[in-house]
Amino acid sequence: MTKQTNNRKSKAICSFCGRSGSQADTLIEGPDNVFICPECVELCHNIIKQNRRQSSGQRAGLRELPKPREVKEYLDQYVIGQENAKRYLSVAVHNHYKRLLHGDIGDSDVELDKSNVMLIGPTG
Repeated sequence: MTKQTNNRKSKAICSFCGRSGSQADTLIEGPDNVFICPECVELCHNIIKQNRRQSSGQRAGLRELPKPREVKEYLDQYVIGQENAKRYLSVAVHNHYKRLLHGDIGDSDVELDKSNVMLIGPTG
């Protein structure tokens, strides 16, 4: 569908920024003679990445991150016993929401590991 072009480089211009084929290293041709340069591809990629990061925080629908203690207190209303499981699950849920709200920040020194939780048993 798309292909790189070098032979029509002098005539083609980037449809986004207006760079000519001689100014850009490469122009990628799309349908209907639409072209895009690598700089605009990079810019579009960064915009999409930022929008995804923001929308993942909005999807959670949380204004404030619940503390593990609050999650456990909520579970106490519905689950009798299983104190260790409720504590572990509370921390896992807290970390999950923290990861969603803060996104994948690459320059951060703190990294949250993803943990999987499987509940098994006659009632779980």
